[in-house]
Amino acid sequence: MIDPLVATFVILALAVLGFATNRVPLVIVALFVPVALWATGVLPLGEALAGFSDPIVLFIATLFVLSAALETTGITAWIGAQLERCSSFGRTGLLVTMVGGTALLAAVISINGAVAALLPVAVVAAARAGIVPSRMLIPVAFAASAGSLLTLTGTPVNVIISEVAAESGGREFGYFEFALVGLPLVLVTMVLVVTVGQRLLPERVPERLADVAADPRERVRSWQESYAEDLDATNLFTGTTGVVEVLIAPRSTLIGRRVSPGMTTRDEDLVVVALRRGSDSADGPSASSGPLPLQAGDSVLVRGPWEALHRYTRSPDVIAVEASQSLQRSVPLGVGWKRCLGVLVATIGLLATGAVPPVIVGLLAAAALVLLRVITVPQGLRAVSWDTVILIGALIPLSAAFVSSGAAEMMAELVMRVTGSGSPYVALLAVCALTLVLGQFISNVATVLVMAPVAVSFAQTLGVSVQPFMMALAVVGAAAFLTPIATPVNLMVLQPGGYRFGDFWRLGLPLALVFLAAAVLYVPVIWPF
Repeated sequence: MIDPLVATFVILALAVLGFATNRVPLVIVALFVPVALWATGVLPLGEALAGFSDPIVLFIATLFVLSAALETTGITAWIGAQLERCSSFGRTGLLVTMVGGTALLAAVISINGAVAALLPVAVVAAARAGIVPSRMLIPVAFAASAGSLLTLTGTPVNVIISEVAAESGGREFGYFEFALVGLPLVLVTMVLVVTVGQRLLPERVPERLADVAADPRERVRSWQESYAEDLDATNLFTGTTGVVEVLIAPRSTLIGRRVSPGMTTRDEDLVVVALRRGSDSADGPSASSGPLPLQAGDSVLVRGPWEALHRYTRSPDVIAVEASQSLQRSVPLGVGWKRCLGVLVATIGLLATGAVPPVIVGLLAAAALVLLRVITVPQGLRAVSWDTVILIGALIPLSAAFVSSGAAEMMAELVMRVTGSGSPYVALLAVCALTLVLGQFISNVATVLVMAPVAVSFAQTLGVSVQPFMMALAVVGAAAFLTPIATPVNLMVLQPGGYRFGDFWRLGLPLALVFLAAAVLYVPVIWPF
C-alpha cells in the first residue's frame, strides 16, 4: 500500500500538471482526484466522494440560477445600458465607471456573469470614446476579480473559505464582511488602471471580435439596410415582445406559401414584419413589400411575445439567425425583473443576517424564481456551470486528504524550519505567496481548496486565529492577474482585446503585489491573529 502522505502529494502534482497543461478537460482532471484518493487508500470511498454532498456545492449551484435570472430579466442589460452612457466622460471617466460598475456587478452575480454582461458594453463604449478595446478589457477583467471580494457570494472561493474557517475553530464571515478588504482593493485597482494602465496596457486591434451578447439596436440598424424598412428598436423590443430573424429551412413545410408583411404565422400568431428573398435565389437577395412565395433560404422578421418566439425558433421549419433568448437578455428590464429583484434583495438580506444557512437561502431563492415564473426549471438547470460544480465537489476530498494524511502539517513544519521563525506574518506570507503562484496556472477554487488545510495547520501550529489566514487566502485567490489562463474572465477578454499571452502580467504584476501586501499586512489588522 502506498504511503498516504506520498500518495497525496503525487495526486496533487498530477492534478496541477493536468490543470496547467490544459490537454485534458478540467472536469476529467478533477474527477481523477477522488478516484485516485480512493484507489491509493488515502481516503475510504465515502470520504473520497463526500465533496459532492457538501452544502457548499449545492449553494454555489443555486448562485448560478440567480445569476441567470438577473440576466434573463434584463437587469444586467439595464446596468450595462447605464454604464454605456458614460462613453462621453472621456478615457478617465469611462475607465472609472467601467471598473466600478464591473466590480459592483461581480459582487452581486458572479465574476464570469459580470464580464459576460459588460464585455459588449465595454467594447461599444470604448469605440465611442475613441479608445482601443485593449486599453479597456483587461481592466474590466481585473475589476471583476477585485469586485468578487465585496460580498460572500462574489465568488465560490469566498464561500469555501468561510466554511473552512467555521470548521477549523473560527467562525463564518459575514455577507458584507469581505468588503472591509475588498473595497480598498477595488479602489486601488481603479487608481492603478487610470494612472499606469495607459503605459502598461498594449494598444492592439483584434483580428476579429469574439462572439458577444446580441444588441437589439445593432440588429435593427442592420435590418433597416437589409429589408429596406423603417424599423424602430424602441417599439420592436420591449420587456414582453421582441423580433427575431429566421431563415426558411430546406424541406420546410412553409416553402411555396405566399406571405406578406402583416400576416401572422399559423402556429404562434406571430406577426410578419418584413421579408427578404435569399441570396441563393436566381434574382439575388432582395427585400419584398408584397406577397412572396417562400423558398428555402428566404429570411423573415417575425414579432411577438418572447415565449412564443422561443417556441417558434425551435420549429424545424425555420432556422434562427440569432437565438431569441440572446436578444431577450439584451433588453433592459424585461418580463419579471421586479420579481427577480425582490428575490435578490430577500436573498442578500437573509445571507447578511445569517439567520438561515446559506445553502437553504440559495435553495429558497432558486425555488422562488421558478415559482414566480421568472425562469423555468430547464433554464435554471442550463444556467448551472456544471464544470465548476464538479470541480469543487471533486477537489474538496483533496483538501480533506491533506489533513488526514499529515501533508498540511508537514508543509507547515517545513516552512517553519526554512524560515526559522514562529512569526504568523512570515507564515501568512509563505501561504499567500504559494497560493498566488499556483493561482496563475490552475483554478483559484482548486488552489484555495489545496492551500486551505495548509493555512489551517499554520494557524493551529502557531496557536493563532484562523480568520486572517482564511481571509488572506480569499484575497490572493482573487489576484489571478498574470496569465490569461488564470481565470475564465481573462480568457473572455483575450480575443476581443487582441491580447497576447504576455500582455496580462504588465499591469497584473503590480496589482498582484498590492493584493499580496494587503493579504499579509492589512488583513491581520482587521482580523487579528
